[in-house]
Amino acid sequence: MTADFDFQPRTRLVFGAGAAQRCGTLVRELGLRRVLLVSDRGVAAAGHSDAVRQSLTDAGVEALLFLDVRENPASADVERCAGAAREAGIDGFVGLGGGSSIDTARAANLVLCNGGCIEAYQGYARAEKPLLPLVALPTTAGTGSECQSFALITDAAHRKLACGDPQAAARVAILDPLLTVTQPRAVTVATGLDALVHAVETAVCTRRNPLSLLYSHDSFRRIQAHLPRVLAAPDDLEARAELQLGAAFAGMAIENSMLGAAHASANPLTRRFDLAHGHAVALMLPAVMRFNFEHAAARHGYAALARQAGLTGPNAPAEDGCQALLRRITELLALGQIPPLSAHGVCPADIAELATDAATQWTGRFNPRPVAEQDFARLYAESLEA
Repeated sequence: MTADFDFQPRTRLVFGAGAAQRCGTLVRELGLRRVLLVSDRGVAAAGHSDAVRQSLTDAGVEALLFLDVRENPASADVERCAGAAREAGIDGFVGLGGGSSIDTARAANLVLCNGGCIEAYQGYARAEKPLLPLVALPTTAGTGSECQSFALITDAAHRKLACGDPQAAARVAILDPLLTVTQPRAVTVATGLDALVHAVETAVCTRRNPLSLLYSHDSFRRIQAHLPRVLAAPDDLEARAELQLGAAFAGMAIENSMLGAAHASANPLTRRFDLAHGHAVALMLPAVMRFNFEHAAARHGYAALARQAGLTGPNAPAEDGCQALLRRITELLALGQIPPLSAHGVCPADIAELATDAATQWTGRFNPRPVAEQDFARLYAESLEA
């Protein structure tokens, strides 16, 4: 039976090299006159914040800068950003950077317009008052935050909060591959692998549907083909463009479905060992895939992903598709040169606590094969040296 879905596109996508130069015009089309440009100091050092701000100024939009975004933004960061927005008297937000910048702007929008602290918005559709328009310009090809309505924020207890609202989706997402060329290799690897895992997990999660699968399959096809090209030739703008579009489509897949056990097991690794999120999900994915191979629907989902990407022929058995997909994932991980979990300080004595934490993560509820605490322990053990 075909899965139910309710598709309501909220974000206009503007894609192409040089598209960031249109930011001011696009913001003015939304009727905005004074915005908070939320970014980070690395993006500013690359010159992107000044360029976008100039585009806004040229269009008659006053732009105030907030550059204190940190990786894995916390509730305190959201409060500071909301305070800056309140003091400036803005009528909109522009998020420029990776998922951290866009999520900080999105979360600050919730707090600014509805009061309280970001913890009050954990879950979905908790905002009672209208939010300000948000325009998103990703400088990475990874999180897909520009195409989602959720902000991931760390609370004081170091837990990841998913705070979403239909209004929190960006009104416009500007995908300009030129913004991604200045990324350091390590950021390209981490964000590219994050997007890859998004495509794989959304393709088999329990909330997948015909619409989300269109995005999952196209995303994976683009990412697996073009991430190696970008790593080999960082100035390859065509490959950068394909990778950025793949990451955005993975974000659309998440927005219309959900994730799984790789993300559930990654969050405790990021919290306890400061492991980059993209590295954590990528290191856990092979073990999660092997675990899910025992589930018939997941096997067929993985096989379809491999088939759509040209990794197998159209009539290959599901088992062959699963193995072809696993081989390709392993090859991409090798290109990223990510050390195993043990090299990041994870040891067998940590597994029990990690598994307990992973079992509480909300994304694990959507894994195709039910996954319990003891299963997470097995996944961590398999991934220690892999």
